[in-house]
Amino acid sequence: MALSVIRSRRSLVTPSQQTPSGKLELSFIDKIPVLRCYTRTMHVYRYGPEASKVIREALSKALVPYYPLAGRLKDSGQNQLRVECSGEGVWFVEASVDCTLDAFNYFDNSDLSIPYDELLPDQVPKNEQGMEPLVQMQVTQFACGGFVIGLIFCHTICDGLGSAQFLIAVGELARGLEHLSTAPVWQRDFFPTPTHQAIVNVVPNLPPPMPDNRLEHVSIDITMDEINRLKQEFHESTGQACSTFEIVAANCWRLRTRAINFEPSTEVRLLFFANYRQLLDPPLPKGFYGNCFFPITISAPCELLTQASKVEVIKLIQEAKTKLPVEFAKFKDGDYLRNGKDPFAVPLGYTTLFISEWGRLGFNQVDYGWGPPVHMVPIPGSSIIPVGIMGSLPLPKKGVRLMTWCVEENHGRPFLNLMTNLV
Repeated sequence: MALSVIRSRRSLVTPSQQTPSGKLELSFIDKIPVLRCYTRTMHVYRYGPEASKVIREALSKALVPYYPLAGRLKDSGQNQLRVECSGEGVWFVEASVDCTLDAFNYFDNSDLSIPYDELLPDQVPKNEQGMEPLVQMQVTQFACGGFVIGLIFCHTICDGLGSAQFLIAVGELARGLEHLSTAPVWQRDFFPTPTHQAIVNVVPNLPPPMPDNRLEHVSIDITMDEINRLKQEFHESTGQACSTFEIVAANCWRLRTRAINFEPSTEVRLLFFANYRQLLDPPLPKGFYGNCFFPITISAPCELLTQASKVEVIKLIQEAKTKLPVEFAKFKDGDYLRNGKDPFAVPLGYTTLFISEWGRLGFNQVDYGWGPPVHMVPIPGSSIIPVGIMGSLPLPKKGVRLMTWCVEENHGRPFLNLMTNLV
């Protein structure tokens, strides 16, 4: 069934009150080249009449305390990236479609045949320096009263937790709250940029070369009952607890490696980002909405990984996580830079799997007045980097939806069969 979207209004939404001007510094993590990108997500809501009007007004109000998001990036070269608080606003598109969400099964599509281009904002303007708005949003109203938000967000400014925090604030203002439950905190000076020479030598302006893999989409739903049984299995074997992320990441890595059947001596890697907000001394305050995470990379020979049990691979992940404070301290102190290494520049070939957890970022708590979303769909920016994204199952179901673009076509069926028989 085709989706015929009519975009009725395109405009820049500016702060509802006058906001500070000037330039704001970014942290060194914000400026990392791999974050010079935009994340794209789709948020599906069962009901919300006149959603565009309500959200537009709340967005304008939210841009007062979150005024940097109404500005633009300004790149002066030599990693001198800042935010210019110009108040130009965020891009907002209002749209409608003459069909129901039920006709599209609320975009709960396991094959991901979703018309993204119709649901994401278009005709995004650029300023004289060629910079786009940091936040871009399209609200599409469906005939049933439900709506879909297509969101494009600049990763340089916010990580997933920060983006969700901003949307929660918009939701609170849409519901008529006078004061936000969480006040935004900029505080990018927690990690200032190191010396000029180190940056030039270690942080290149060009993105790393991309591999030429052509990856298929495979989606796996794991119920909470299945997750709890796997947690119980780990506890009975070790006497210790493990997290949902550790279970899903360990089994995805192990079974993907088995499905691909690399040469036994091939070194395979698992990569994920760990939130570092509360590990700093002192911890970052509640309300910080910038990037604050560090990559954890685990390497193992293919032969070892394919023969390891679920429990053994989970323990590998847990051991790597215990090293996080030491590794982040080395990075912040400049040890990596002095040695000419960039921990964020991990090889992105077919032997590396990147896992990202989206289910606990807070997007499922965003309520504009009609309840939380049915579900949120991350939109892949590339199909050539092996990736698995952990989200939540659409309501009212409970569990994890693992959306992957991590295997080539001939490895898709073996990988799906192994993951389906996880428990």
